[in-house]
Amino acid sequence: MLNDKDRIFLNLYNDKGSDVVSAQSRGDWSNTKEIFSKGRDWIINEIKTSELRGRGGAGFPTGLKWSFAPKELGSRPHYLVINADESEPGTCKDRDILRFEPHKLIEGCLIAAYAVNAHKCYIYIRGEYFNEGQKLQNAIDEAYQKKLIGKNASNTGWDLDIFIHYGAGAYICGEETALLESLEGKKGLPRLKPPFPALIGLYGCPTIVNNVETIAVVPTILRRGAKWFSSLGSPKNTGTKIFCISGNVNKPCNVEEEMGISLKDLIEKHAGGVVGGWENLKAVIPGGSSMPLLPKNICETIKMDFDSLIEQKSGLGTAGVIVINKDQDIVKCIARIARFYKHESCGQCTPCREGSGWMWRMLERMAKGEASREEVDMLMGVTQQIEGHTICAFGEGSAWPVQGLLRHFKKEIVKKNNFKPLISKNKNIPYLVDQHLLEKENA
Repeated sequence: MLNDKDRIFLNLYNDKGSDVVSAQSRGDWSNTKEIFSKGRDWIINEIKTSELRGRGGAGFPTGLKWSFAPKELGSRPHYLVINADESEPGTCKDRDILRFEPHKLIEGCLIAAYAVNAHKCYIYIRGEYFNEGQKLQNAIDEAYQKKLIGKNASNTGWDLDIFIHYGAGAYICGEETALLESLEGKKGLPRLKPPFPALIGLYGCPTIVNNVETIAVVPTILRRGAKWFSSLGSPKNTGTKIFCISGNVNKPCNVEEEMGISLKDLIEKHAGGVVGGWENLKAVIPGGSSMPLLPKNICETIKMDFDSLIEQKSGLGTAGVIVINKDQDIVKCIARIARFYKHESCGQCTPCREGSGWMWRMLERMAKGEASREEVDMLMGVTQQIEGHTICAFGEGSAWPVQGLLRHFKKEIVKKNNFKPLISKNKNIPYLVDQHLLEKENA
C-alpha cells in the first residue's frame, strides 16, 4: 500500500481546491526556476534514472522518448503535444487530473517543453471532456496571469504558450500519429512509422507526444528525486500509478497506488470488493477494454505492473480495471467490446476494417447460441490475421479481448451453443472445441 507521504496527486478527490493558490500550497510551481537551472540534459537523465514509463498505455520509457528530440533547434520549431484524448473504455484517470490537478499538468508541460526545446504545447482533449477542458483553460489563464507560463515563464528565461485543441470523439485519435493528423485539421488516420514524430511530427516538425499522467508526475519526480520515484514499485515498473476501478465492484473509484500492487488488494481495499464477494468474481480486464481479460484464478495473485501482466498474456495499458462477476454473460461482454472496436476502426487497414466486423458478428452469434463449431477456430484465426498486420496498435486492441475470451472462457462458448462434445482419448479433457487438435491427437 502506498504511504500518504509518497502520493503525487494530493487533490485526486477535489477536497483541496484546483486553483493556482491551492496548487501552490500543495507544492506545485515551487523551485521551477531551480529545476531549469540544472539544464535540459540533467532533466532528461533524471527522468531516465527514475525509470518513468509512459502512462498512456504502451509504457515506453519517457526519458528515452525525450532524448529522441534533436538536441539543437534547427530551422523547424519543436512541439510538445499532450494526449488527453482518453477514449479507452474503463479509463478516467486523465479526466480527474484535468479537473482537479491541472497545475501539475501545466507545470509538467513547461518542464517537458524546455527539455525537448519546444516553445509551443498543444493539449489534445477528448471532445466529450468539454467541462474538463474549460477547467483546464481556467488554470492556463491563471498560469498566464501569474506569469508562470508565457514570456519568460516562471522567470526561467524560457517562453512557452499552451493551446487546447478539442477532438471530435474518435477513439483512434488517441493513437499519437492519428492525433497529430487531427491536430493538423485532417482526418484522424494513423501514419506509417518511421518516420517517428520525434523527427517528423506535427506540421513535419520534431514533436514529442506524451500522456497527461506522464507529464503531470514529472515536476514531483524532479523535486523529490529520481531515486525516490524508482524506490517505489519494482525495477522497470517504478513509481505510482492512478488505477481506475469500475464494473461489478461496490465502490468504483480512481486511486493512486504503488506500481506492482496486487490486483486483489486494489479491488478489495479500494473498491469495496466484488459485488457478491470475491468468490463471485469471474474475470477482470486489467488495463482498459483493449487488454485481454484474466480469470479469477490468475486475479488471486497477479501484480499490477507492465511486466507481470505481460507474463500472463495481458497488459497494464491505461490501468483501467474492469471487474466482471458471475452475474454477467462473459460472451456478451466481449461481443459488446468487439462492437465498440468495429465502430471505432478508422478503416485504413484492411485486416482491421474487415476483421473487426467479422469478430463482432461471430461473437454476436455465439452470444445468442447460433454459432457453428467451426466459427470458434475461425474466430481465433481472424484475431491472428489482424494482430501485427496493421499500421497502428488498434488492430491488436480489437483482437486481444477476443483472444482473452478464447484463451480462458472457451467452455462458455461451447455451453451457450450446445456443441456436441468431441471426445478425447485423454480422460482429463472431456471435450475439445478445436477440431484440428482432436485430429492431431487421433493421428
